[in-house]
Amino acid sequence: MTDESGERARFWRHPGLPGVELLKARYVRHSFNRHTHDTYTFALIETGVEEFTHRGGLHRVSAGGIAAVEPNEVHTGHAGVPEGWRYRVLYPEVEVVAAAARDLGMGSVPPFTAGEIRDPASAALLRSAHRATERGDRLSASTLTRQALHRLLARHTHAPSPTETAGPPGPARAVAQARELLRSRLADPPSLEELAAEVDTPPFALLRAFRAAHGLPPHAYVNDVRVQRARRLLADGIPLADVATGLGFADQPHFTRHFKRITGVPPGAFQRGVLGGPDGDQP
Repeated sequence: MTDESGERARFWRHPGLPGVELLKARYVRHSFNRHTHDTYTFALIETGVEEFTHRGGLHRVSAGGIAAVEPNEVHTGHAGVPEGWRYRVLYPEVEVVAAAARDLGMGSVPPFTAGEIRDPASAALLRSAHRATERGDRLSASTLTRQALHRLLARHTHAPSPTETAGPPGPARAVAQARELLRSRLADPPSLEELAAEVDTPPFALLRAFRAAHGLPPHAYVNDVRVQRARRLLADGIPLADVATGLGFADQPHFTRHFKRITGVPPGAFQRGVLGGPDGDQP
Protein backbone atom coordinates (compact mmCIF):
# COMPACT_ATOMS: atom_id res chain seq x y z
CA MET A 1 0.00 0.00 0.00
CA THR A 2 1.46 3.36 -1.08
CA ASP A 3 -0.05 6.82 -0.61
CA GLU A 4 0.66 10.19 -2.22
CA SER A 5 3.39 11.03 0.33
CA GLY A 6 5.42 7.99 -0.68
CA GLU A 7 4.54 6.13 2.50
CA ARG A 8 4.31 2.41 1.99
CA ALA A 9 3.40 -0.42 4.35
CA ARG A 10 2.98 -4.13 3.84
CA PHE A 11 2.01 -6.75 6.44
CA TRP A 12 2.23 -10.47 5.84
CA ARG A 13 2.64 -13.90 7.36
CA HIS A 14 4.77 -16.76 6.08
CA PRO A 15 3.99 -20.49 6.39
CA GLY A 16 7.55 -21.16 7.49
CA LEU A 17 7.14 -18.81 10.48
CA PRO A 18 4.02 -19.76 12.43
CA GLY A 19 3.25 -17.29 15.18
CA VAL A 20 5.08 -14.41 13.50
CA GLU A 21 3.81 -11.37 11.59
CA LEU A 22 6.07 -9.26 9.38
CA LEU A 23 5.93 -5.62 8.32
CA LYS A 24 7.97 -3.74 5.74
CA ALA A 25 7.23 -0.02 5.65
CA ARG A 26 8.34 3.51 4.93
CA TYR A 27 6.74 6.30 6.94
CA VAL A 28 7.17 10.06 6.67
CA ARG A 29 4.13 11.77 8.16
CA HIS A 30 2.49 8.86 9.94
CA SER A 31 2.59 8.97 13.73
CA PHE A 32 1.74 5.98 15.92
CA ASN A 33 -0.42 6.79 18.95
CA ARG A 34 0.40 5.35 22.37
CA HIS A 35 -0.36 1.65 22.01
CA THR A 36 0.78 -1.86 22.84
CA HIS A 37 1.18 -5.20 21.08
CA ASP A 38 0.49 -8.63 22.52
CA THR A 39 3.63 -9.82 20.70
CA TYR A 40 7.29 -8.88 20.86
CA THR A 41 8.42 -6.21 18.39
CA PHE A 42 11.85 -6.15 16.73
CA ALA A 43 12.06 -3.29 14.23
CA LEU A 44 15.21 -3.00 12.12
CA ILE A 45 15.66 0.56 10.82
CA GLU A 46 17.06 0.48 7.28
CA THR A 47 17.10 4.19 6.41
CA GLY A 48 16.22 7.42 8.21
CA VAL A 49 15.41 7.76 11.90
CA GLU A 50 12.45 6.62 13.98
CA GLU A 51 11.72 8.28 17.32
CA PHE A 52 9.57 6.50 19.87
CA THR A 53 8.65 6.85 23.51
CA HIS A 54 9.17 3.73 25.60
CA ARG A 55 9.72 3.01 29.30
CA GLY A 56 9.49 6.71 30.12
CA GLY A 57 12.14 7.86 27.64
CA LEU A 58 12.44 9.09 24.06
CA HIS A 59 14.57 6.92 21.76
CA ARG A 60 16.06 7.85 18.38
CA VAL A 61 16.90 4.80 16.31
CA SER A 62 18.84 5.33 13.09
CA ALA A 63 19.80 2.99 10.28
CA GLY A 64 21.20 -0.30 11.53
CA GLY A 65 19.54 -0.02 14.94
CA ILE A 66 16.82 -2.31 16.26
CA ALA A 67 13.88 -0.99 18.25
CA ALA A 68 12.86 -3.69 20.74
CA VAL A 69 9.51 -3.57 22.53
CA GLU A 70 8.11 -6.27 24.79
CA PRO A 71 4.47 -7.42 24.89
CA ASN A 72 2.05 -4.93 26.48
CA GLU A 73 4.66 -2.15 26.74
CA VAL A 74 3.15 1.21 25.82
CA HIS A 75 5.05 3.02 23.08
CA THR A 76 4.64 5.49 20.22
CA GLY A 77 6.44 6.08 16.93
CA HIS A 78 7.13 8.92 14.50
CA ALA A 79 9.75 10.22 12.10
CA GLY A 80 12.91 11.62 13.65
CA VAL A 81 14.05 13.33 10.43
CA PRO A 82 12.09 15.06 7.63
CA GLU A 83 12.57 12.17 5.21
CA GLY A 84 11.05 9.70 7.68
CA TRP A 85 12.26 6.14 8.11
CA ARG A 86 12.15 2.76 6.42
CA TYR A 87 12.16 -0.46 8.43
CA ARG A 88 11.50 -4.18 8.59
CA VAL A 89 9.61 -5.46 11.64
CA LEU A 90 9.23 -8.92 13.13
CA TYR A 91 6.30 -9.49 15.52
CA PRO A 92 6.84 -12.92 17.15
CA GLU A 93 4.19 -14.19 19.55
CA VAL A 94 5.17 -14.71 23.18
CA GLU A 95 5.42 -18.50 22.79
CA VAL A 96 7.78 -18.16 19.83
CA VAL A 97 10.23 -16.12 21.92
CA ALA A 98 9.69 -18.39 24.93
CA ALA A 99 10.62 -21.42 22.80
CA ALA A 100 13.82 -19.68 21.71
CA ALA A 101 14.59 -18.91 25.37
CA ARG A 102 14.10 -22.57 26.29
CA ASP A 103 16.59 -23.50 23.56
CA LEU A 104 19.13 -21.47 25.54
CA GLY A 105 18.23 -23.06 28.87
CA MET A 106 16.35 -20.01 30.14
CA GLY A 107 13.42 -20.79 32.41
CA SER A 108 11.53 -17.75 31.18
CA VAL A 109 12.11 -14.82 28.85
CA PRO A 110 14.15 -12.17 30.71
CA PRO A 111 13.57 -8.45 30.06
CA PHE A 112 15.41 -6.81 27.20
CA THR A 113 18.07 -4.38 28.37
CA ALA A 114 17.06 -1.38 26.28
CA GLY A 115 14.56 -0.13 23.74
CA GLU A 116 17.34 0.36 21.17
CA ILE A 117 19.75 -2.42 20.27
CA ARG A 118 22.96 -1.78 18.35
CA ASP A 119 24.26 -5.13 17.17
CA PRO A 120 25.25 -5.55 13.50
CA ALA A 121 25.09 -9.35 13.68
CA SER A 122 21.53 -9.35 15.07
CA ALA A 123 20.53 -6.75 12.48
CA ALA A 124 21.96 -8.88 9.67
CA LEU A 125 20.08 -11.96 10.89
CA LEU A 126 16.78 -10.07 11.13
CA ARG A 127 17.24 -8.58 7.65
CA SER A 128 18.13 -11.94 6.13
CA ALA A 129 15.19 -13.69 7.81
CA HIS A 130 12.82 -11.00 6.56
CA ARG A 131 14.13 -11.24 3.01
CA ALA A 132 13.89 -15.02 3.07
CA THR A 133 10.14 -14.79 3.63
CA GLU A 134 9.86 -12.49 0.60
CA ARG A 135 11.63 -15.14 -1.50
CA GLY A 136 9.38 -17.87 -0.12
CA ASP A 137 12.37 -19.71 1.40
CA ARG A 138 10.82 -21.53 4.37
CA LEU A 139 14.00 -23.18 5.63
CA SER A 140 16.09 -20.01 5.60
CA ALA A 141 13.29 -17.91 7.10
CA SER A 142 12.72 -20.26 10.03
CA THR A 143 16.42 -20.91 10.67
CA LEU A 144 17.50 -17.27 10.51
CA THR A 145 14.60 -16.11 12.69
CA ARG A 146 15.50 -18.64 15.38
CA GLN A 147 19.15 -17.59 15.19
CA ALA A 148 18.20 -13.92 15.48
CA LEU A 149 16.05 -14.58 18.55
CA HIS A 150 18.81 -16.66 20.14
CA ARG A 151 21.34 -13.86 19.70
CA LEU A 152 18.98 -11.14 20.93
CA LEU A 153 18.08 -13.17 24.02
CA ALA A 154 21.66 -14.16 24.79
CA ARG A 155 23.20 -10.70 24.37
CA HIS A 156 20.51 -8.14 25.04
CA THR A 157 18.49 -9.31 28.05
CA HIS A 158 19.14 -9.16 31.78
CA ALA A 159 17.86 -10.72 34.98
CA PRO A 160 14.81 -8.77 36.24
CA SER A 161 15.32 -6.51 39.24
CA PRO A 162 13.03 -6.64 42.30
CA THR A 163 11.21 -3.50 41.08
CA GLU A 164 10.52 -5.16 37.72
CA THR A 165 8.99 -8.22 39.35
CA ALA A 166 7.13 -6.47 42.16
CA GLY A 167 4.11 -5.63 40.00
CA PRO A 168 2.30 -2.34 39.45
CA PRO A 169 1.48 0.06 42.29
CA GLY A 170 -2.05 0.67 43.48
CA PRO A 171 -5.01 -1.66 44.12
CA ALA A 172 -3.78 -4.52 41.94
CA ARG A 173 -6.82 -6.73 42.46
CA ALA A 174 -9.26 -4.00 41.39
CA VAL A 175 -7.14 -3.19 38.34
CA ALA A 176 -6.99 -6.87 37.34
CA GLN A 177 -10.75 -7.21 37.75
CA ALA A 178 -11.35 -4.04 35.74
CA ARG A 179 -9.04 -5.22 32.99
CA GLU A 180 -10.82 -8.56 32.64
CA LEU A 181 -14.22 -6.88 32.68
CA LEU A 182 -13.17 -4.50 29.90
CA ARG A 183 -11.74 -7.34 27.82
CA SER A 184 -15.02 -9.23 28.13
CA ARG A 185 -17.09 -6.21 27.07
CA LEU A 186 -15.19 -4.69 24.17
CA ALA A 187 -18.36 -4.24 22.12
CA ASP A 188 -20.17 -2.42 24.93
CA PRO A 189 -17.73 -1.18 27.59
CA PRO A 190 -19.09 0.32 30.81
CA SER A 191 -18.58 3.93 31.87
CA LEU A 192 -15.73 4.67 34.27
CA GLU A 193 -18.25 5.05 37.10
CA GLU A 194 -19.89 1.71 36.29
CA LEU A 195 -16.50 0.04 36.02
CA ALA A 196 -15.39 1.47 39.37
CA ALA A 197 -18.61 0.30 41.02
CA GLU A 198 -18.09 -3.21 39.63
CA VAL A 199 -14.67 -3.46 41.29
CA ASP A 200 -15.63 -1.49 44.41
CA THR A 201 -13.06 1.29 43.93
CA PRO A 202 -13.55 5.08 43.63
CA PRO A 203 -13.42 6.16 39.96
CA PHE A 204 -10.41 8.46 40.29
CA ALA A 205 -8.45 5.90 42.29
CA LEU A 206 -9.21 3.23 39.69
CA LEU A 207 -8.25 5.54 36.82
CA ARG A 208 -4.92 6.40 38.45
CA ALA A 209 -4.10 2.79 39.35
CA PHE A 210 -5.18 1.45 35.95
CA ARG A 211 -2.98 3.92 34.12
CA ALA A 212 -0.04 3.15 36.41
CA ALA A 213 -0.44 -0.57 35.75
CA HIS A 214 -1.07 -0.50 32.00
CA GLY A 215 0.30 2.82 30.77
CA LEU A 216 -3.09 3.74 29.30
CA PRO A 217 -6.39 4.93 30.77
CA PRO A 218 -9.29 2.44 30.48
CA HIS A 219 -10.85 3.93 27.32
CA ALA A 220 -7.53 3.89 25.44
CA TYR A 221 -6.84 0.38 26.74
CA VAL A 222 -10.16 -0.79 25.25
CA ASN A 223 -9.28 0.59 21.81
CA ASP A 224 -5.83 -0.98 22.05
CA VAL A 225 -7.27 -4.43 22.83
CA ARG A 226 -9.90 -3.99 20.12
CA VAL A 227 -7.17 -3.51 17.54
CA GLN A 228 -5.21 -6.51 18.87
CA ARG A 229 -8.36 -8.66 18.55
CA ALA A 230 -9.09 -7.17 15.13
CA ARG A 231 -5.67 -8.25 13.85
CA ARG A 232 -6.40 -11.85 14.78
CA LEU A 233 -9.92 -11.79 13.30
CA LEU A 234 -8.74 -10.20 10.06
CA ALA A 235 -5.98 -12.79 9.79
CA ASP A 236 -8.69 -15.46 10.10
CA GLY A 237 -10.50 -13.95 7.12
CA ILE A 238 -13.42 -12.34 8.97
CA PRO A 239 -14.95 -9.51 6.86
CA LEU A 240 -14.01 -5.97 7.87
CA ALA A 241 -17.58 -4.89 8.56
CA ASP A 242 -18.15 -7.86 10.87
CA VAL A 243 -14.93 -7.17 12.75
CA ALA A 244 -15.80 -3.50 13.20
CA THR A 245 -19.31 -4.09 14.53
CA GLY A 246 -18.33 -7.13 16.59
CA LEU A 247 -15.69 -5.17 18.48
CA GLY A 248 -17.87 -2.13 19.16
CA PHE A 249 -16.52 0.43 16.70
CA ALA A 250 -19.14 3.00 15.74
CA ASP A 251 -18.69 2.33 12.03
CA GLN A 252 -16.07 1.17 9.54
CA PRO A 253 -14.34 4.59 9.21
CA HIS A 254 -14.03 4.70 13.02
CA PHE A 255 -12.50 1.21 12.94
CA THR A 256 -10.14 2.13 10.10
CA ARG A 257 -8.94 5.28 11.86
CA HIS A 258 -8.05 3.50 15.11
CA PHE A 259 -6.54 0.49 13.34
CA LYS A 260 -4.22 2.61 11.19
CA ARG A 261 -3.13 4.78 14.13
CA ILE A 262 -1.85 1.66 15.90
CA THR A 263 -0.67 -0.63 13.07
CA GLY A 264 0.31 1.91 10.43
CA VAL A 265 -1.87 0.34 7.71
CA PRO A 266 -5.64 0.30 7.05
CA PRO A 267 -7.40 -2.93 8.06
CA GLY A 268 -8.15 -3.92 4.45
CA ALA A 269 -4.49 -3.73 3.45
CA PHE A 270 -3.51 -5.64 6.59
CA GLN A 271 -5.97 -8.43 5.82
CA ARG A 272 -4.92 -8.74 2.18
CA GLY A 273 -1.30 -8.89 3.28
CA VAL A 274 -1.60 -11.57 5.97
CA LEU A 275 -3.93 -13.71 3.85
CA GLY A 276 -2.04 -13.29 0.60
CA GLY A 277 1.64 -13.26 1.60
CA PRO A 278 4.18 -10.48 1.12
CA ASP A 279 2.52 -9.17 -2.04
CA GLY A 280 -1.04 -9.81 -0.94
CA ASP A 281 -1.92 -6.18 -0.37
CA GLN A 282 -0.99 -5.01 -3.84
CA PRO A 283 -3.79 -3.97 -6.24
